[in-house]
Amino acid sequence: MSRKMLIDGEVNQTTEEQTHYDFDLFVIGAGSGGVRAARFSAGYGAKVGICELPFHPISSEVIGGVGGTCVIRGCVPKKILVYGASFGGELEDARNYGWDLNEKIEFNWKKLLHKKTEEISRLNGIYKRMLANAGVKLLEGEGKIVRPNEVEVTQLDGTKLSYSAKHILIATGSRAQRLPIPGQELGITSDEALSLEEFPKRAIILGAGYIAVEFASIWRGMGATVDLFFRKELPLRGFDDEMRSVVARNLEARGINLHPKTNFSKLIKTADGIKVITEHGEEFTADVVLFAIGRAPNTKRLNLSAVGVETDEIGAIKVDEYSRTSVPSIWAVGDVTNRINLTPVALMEGTCFAKTVFDGKPSKPDYSYVPCAVFSIPPLSVVGLSEEQAIEQVNGELLIFTSTFNPMKNTVSGRQEKTVMKLIVEAETDKVLGAAMCGPDAPEIMQGIAVALKCGATKAQFDSTVGIHPSAAEEFVTMRTVTRRVNGKPKTNL
Repeated sequence: MSRKMLIDGEVNQTTEEQTHYDFDLFVIGAGSGGVRAARFSAGYGAKVGICELPFHPISSEVIGGVGGTCVIRGCVPKKILVYGASFGGELEDARNYGWDLNEKIEFNWKKLLHKKTEEISRLNGIYKRMLANAGVKLLEGEGKIVRPNEVEVTQLDGTKLSYSAKHILIATGSRAQRLPIPGQELGITSDEALSLEEFPKRAIILGAGYIAVEFASIWRGMGATVDLFFRKELPLRGFDDEMRSVVARNLEARGINLHPKTNFSKLIKTADGIKVITEHGEEFTADVVLFAIGRAPNTKRLNLSAVGVETDEIGAIKVDEYSRTSVPSIWAVGDVTNRINLTPVALMEGTCFAKTVFDGKPSKPDYSYVPCAVFSIPPLSVVGLSEEQAIEQVNGELLIFTSTFNPMKNTVSGRQEKTVMKLIVEAETDKVLGAAMCGPDAPEIMQGIAVALKCGATKAQFDSTVGIHPSAAEEFVTMRTVTRRVNGKPKTNL
């Protein structure tokens, strides 16, 4: 069967391969990006093999699982815990809605953990079946590249198998990191946090990103005392500063203790728990200390330098616009390339790879208007440019529209927690460049807004759209008054 393949940057029609390979494509890593690329490539007629480490909820250099970080120890189990934690606030709010909760309500961490593990095991099985149904050969073991067209897979018993492939795709993702300080082994990462045997009544978290903020909300929602430490003035660096402030206020209002401009110097095991000593000399004690300081590309054991695959200073694989590495036969997608480290982006990259290499349709991933969400309680969701990014990137005047209001549900429950929405508009073109929301259901609402921005929607089109009443979402189409005007970079003739 003939296939269209991308060879040396151009698509050529080939009927017979001069060199015989065991596979047209061999994928190392069966997470979201790797599985998508494998399935779609097989759908275009390619003979595909894929390898992945054996399944376990907590990853290491020798265990992992089909489905990858997102399914096994990331987005999915995290969201399950967010749902579980959200019931704490919902039960509080229920009283003013007529629900008399007379009996003491207790939270059972182990029951939720069991249900979480059941779900990720189910999804692991689904991913395996999807590969099998697509005709992809799955091998369990650790893969590494030994030549530009050869992969070695070390099986569980130590047996090494070699496979040749016309194309090799690396999709090994990333690994959570610990802070290199004395006592670092006493802390945990998000992997362990999702599988703790005992619920921590006192939790200390170091970090300011998605994982730090989300676990602070999870553990606090379940009743723990939570202290969140981060190096900057506000959490969530890289997000819109105004929305970062909103999230910080909400975290504090929910009972989370924030410690800005603070880092750790060491951890010490004591009879009362784990003692944290900060750079300022302060001491705090907790049952668990979570390092949520970022993730590093999972490339150390792939033998990349030996075959000439270039990486950057943090170990991320360098790729071109089509996800091709410095070695023409080797490609990479997902977090291992450190572009935009989100599951849907890895899926997009995997899809574009398959189209490019096996469907004869060179396709570049489009990173414009990628929406994302921080599943804090309540959540933050954004798409497009932040106000700070717009000021840096846009010449001319920007119109900033904001709305801060008490959600209808809170007017009865009595919860003092405002929802905040924001639109960033280019004055000259009326184009909506960015949108943000912090409040209940923000991610569900922002997915729809993302479609509008991707299509180039203007503020006039937002204004002419009929709202759904009563809803929080309708506020996005009723913001008529400019909150402030700011200037982007001045126009020049240079």
